[in-house]
Amino acid sequence: MQEILNNQQARINIYALLSRLLMSEPDKTLLETIENDENIMAFFPNYAKWERRNEFNHDELLEQYINVDFTNLFLLHMVPYESFYMREDQMMETAGENPVLQLFNDHDFRVDLGKARAVSVDHIGIELEFMYLLCDSERKALEDGDKASACAIAKIQQKFLKEHLLEWAPMFLLNMKSEAGTALYFDVAEFALEFMLSDYEYLNALIKEDGCDYTV
Repeated sequence: MQEILNNQQARINIYALLSRLLMSEPDKTLLETIENDENIMAFFPNYAKWERRNEFNHDELLEQYINVDFTNLFLLHMVPYESFYMREDQMMETAGENPVLQLFNDHDFRVDLGKARAVSVDHIGIELEFMYLLCDSERKALEDGDKASACAIAKIQQKFLKEHLLEWAPMFLLNMKSEAGTALYFDVAEFALEFMLSDYEYLNALIKEDGCDYTV
């Protein structure tokens, strides 16, 4: 069971990190956290060898490169919202009819759009935060010995990836890779795509017809 909990904590940490990086500009503390942890830094190989890191301190990197790149990608040139990719008219669905909002409400997930720097709840960073919270709830159920509830939550994760994130986020992330102006956001896009696909495979292997195989 400890190995299962360790794996679950790793999933929680990755979803939290990706959500944070895709939702708003990083700060110096976040950069230091990434750079001071070898395990985390391994997810960002191009950033690790990016020559700008040797030329500028964190404040300069953020001001001159990283935050500029975030603004270009998420606020000016790209649209990080599910409804834009899924609607035929490519219009963002910001009203109450948004199916993602209805899903979040069903699971008591409330979004502060101002804090998230978003105009709609179907922002990629918010959807990843939802996955983070689901994974955390699954972990708590496992710690309580409630495998049935943990499995039910895992099924919600699997369905959300299948019907929402994996329906549009790969297209967004591939575009993000091609448009990224810094090694950091190139790596974030690549890592997010690879992780979501591998996590979906993990959930498919975990979930059985009669429950979930928590037998590591």
